[in-house]
Amino acid sequence: MYIEKARVDSIQTLVPNTYLLKVFSPLIASKIKPGQFCNIKVSETDYPLLRRPFSICEVDGNYLHFMFDVHGEGTRILSSKIIGDEIDILGPLGKGFTYDGVYKTAIIIAGGIGAAPFPYLVESLPKDKEVHCYIGGRSKNNIIDYGMKNISVSTDDGSLGYKGTIVELFKQEYEKFKKDSVSIFACGPNPILKALQEFTIAKNIDCQISTECAMACGFGICQGCPIDNADGDGYYLVCKDGPVFDARMVRL
Repeated sequence: MYIEKARVDSIQTLVPNTYLLKVFSPLIASKIKPGQFCNIKVSETDYPLLRRPFSICEVDGNYLHFMFDVHGEGTRILSSKIIGDEIDILGPLGKGFTYDGVYKTAIIIAGGIGAAPFPYLVESLPKDKEVHCYIGGRSKNNIIDYGMKNISVSTDDGSLGYKGTIVELFKQEYEKFKKDSVSIFACGPNPILKALQEFTIAKNIDCQISTECAMACGFGICQGCPIDNADGDGYYLVCKDGPVFDARMVRL
């Protein structure tokens, strides 16, 4: 892992309250893999004290993209950055997606801001894989389709696409993929991941989940981001052993 002073190149609004930040970070950009993350110091002062973890959304040459929504002081500060500002980035961190396996179809399942790690994954998947993206949100204003393809949509309120959760929609449509070998890649709120975990384990489907957790150090020293293992007799650290896990490995 490296610490790099990254220069802000652009920041844009994708949907209300959700931003895409582009920074010049050639060292980390050359090393990072889909599903890994960076810990960002959002200000030049000691407030907020702790770095904030952000999935890598996209890599474009020497540039990194981070997708985030504003839900606290740290992300509010980050959303106010302007072109030319510098931010202190620590990365690459964590374990990313494994996507070179023997399967025909990659299925992306993203709930809300859980869409963040997938543009880079979609771009990095082997060209012989078919890709289908399932995207869910509370309403049409929360649907983030940036970097996705072959998209199916659900919303909790029915304002766009299927009315219900994205896992409910996928379960209804799974039969059309049943004849193929599939690998699922998912990120989103824990209830979404838990429902998907139960379904994929029951159906014996390969599934990797990108988990979210408050992290302080980002590399396992503080022990502040435990997640129970599936046997219930120990735990992993999200920052070091994850954030991506095989769905069979953890208890949500």
